[in-house]
Amino acid sequence: MSADESAPVLRLRSICKSYATPQGPLRILEGVDLDLRKGESVALTGESGSGKSTLLHIAAGLDAPDAGEAWIGDERLSLLGESGRARLRRESLGVVFQQFNLVASLTVAQNLAFQARLAGRLDPDWQAVLIGRLGLEGLLDRFPEQLSGGQQQRVAIGRALAVRPQLLLADEPTGNLDEAAGDAALQLALELTAESGCGFLMVTHSMRIAARLSRRLVLENGALSAL
Repeated sequence: MSADESAPVLRLRSICKSYATPQGPLRILEGVDLDLRKGESVALTGESGSGKSTLLHIAAGLDAPDAGEAWIGDERLSLLGESGRARLRRESLGVVFQQFNLVASLTVAQNLAFQARLAGRLDPDWQAVLIGRLGLEGLLDRFPEQLSGGQQQRVAIGRALAVRPQLLLADEPTGNLDEAAGDAALQLALELTAESGCGFLMVTHSMRIAARLSRRLVLENGALSAL
């Protein structure tokens, strides 16, 4: 394995985050460290309110830590302005949410290509692979409102991976799906991230879902530990 291949695609160092409350600052994250490498899948678990989504948002450059540093590849997020972080999300990150967040006015085909087009990285061959693997061939002309929840999540996964990101971040991606649809969506995400070689960090409250990823971490009292 070369040095580049072994280098983390996500690196978090001494991440701290607090929120103001009537009783004073509430510390959510207390010196969190995390390395995630190419091809690795990591489940982030913890009680509701433990800071899982906050940590994911910091990793995506959607929120800033009070202290500590985050890197995507060799790019240090604190040195990037808002436009730089937006560029990084377009080009290097795929993000999948519980609510799918598809563009209602776009067809399935247009949603799938949306991020890759913005990044100038649309690859028709990879797009065709994603469409086939996600079972979307007969749905390309439909709009999100015409799809089931499982179908919408498959489109969201395809859109996130179309740009061939360094890192896929997912926040409770199976939370709005029944068990069968959730399992199917997760299996596709795991297979496709392995094929594309990106790192995969997923927030989940389900230990059953977490067990399917290669590494499991729990966030408790502001700190990460292995399960």
